[in-house]
Amino acid sequence: MTTRSAYRWRHWLGAFAIAALCSIAGLPAHAQDAATLRARQAALKEQLASNQFQRPLYLESEQTAGDLKGDVYALLDQPYAVVGQALQGMDHWCDVLILHLNVKHCHSASTGGNDVLSLSVGRKFDQPLADAYVVDFAYKVLAATPDFLRVSLSADKGPMGTSNYRIVLEAIPLDAKRSFIHMSYSYAYGVAARLAMQGYLATIGSDKVGFSIVEKKPDGQPVYVGGVRGVVERNTMRYYLAIESYVNAFTLPAGDQQEKRLEAWHSAVERYPVQLHELERAEYMEMKHKEIARQVASAKAPAAK
Repeated sequence: MTTRSAYRWRHWLGAFAIAALCSIAGLPAHAQDAATLRARQAALKEQLASNQFQRPLYLESEQTAGDLKGDVYALLDQPYAVVGQALQGMDHWCDVLILHLNVKHCHSASTGGNDVLSLSVGRKFDQPLADAYVVDFAYKVLAATPDFLRVSLSADKGPMGTSNYRIVLEAIPLDAKRSFIHMSYSYAYGVAARLAMQGYLATIGSDKVGFSIVEKKPDGQPVYVGGVRGVVERNTMRYYLAIESYVNAFTLPAGDQQEKRLEAWHSAVERYPVQLHELERAEYMEMKHKEIARQVASAKAPAAK
């Protein structure tokens, strides 16, 4: 496995840690309804109150034979009415996903009764769309009631032998001002993907870590999980922070929302520099302004013909 292949694999993985609730291929998500998600929130009360994030958030990851999964559970300081409105609609999800530094473009379309999000993912710097991977996600709102939201994105195939991408978002109201969200993603990987990941982890990804604390040093400093689980946890957090940034800006005047969510996402990842720092604010903002302008122009192009 060449260093170049490992490098490309790193940036592919970076694009698929969306804020969402998902299931490992064939395994059910933790919640299928409001009562189940509410029970999960109650079970996590201690972890949400005290953790390494210094906020009401709990992250977990899992690696099994051929499958990877990451989950975030968090309290969001927004009413469920806002969360439910913000996190429905393909265009809304494109605006969420483009916040991630590896997402270069998002296009939504409805054909034959099927709603599809075409996501282009690539490297952390500006690049032509032709150099990015494109994956088509089936978009579905599985539940949208006054007390439960469940949105699913799924793709059967990805690059380098990956498959069975399952992204799902669930949310419930906690009280008049707060909501509880479960965000997660999963996918299956084959031999090619495993070899690429091994190459990445042996070279440019060797010093990268996640958030789970696996032990403490003699001086009390935490030792964070590394390897594949570290990759999953970093990406899961990046996409959760994209969802949070999007929702928190949703009630602002339309002309202020984009800049607010870009600034909020970068500020949020910089709270965890050991795990998530990649670009300085000016670099990130310049790149995203170009990519969003390209995305907007692409969406308008058919109508202009």
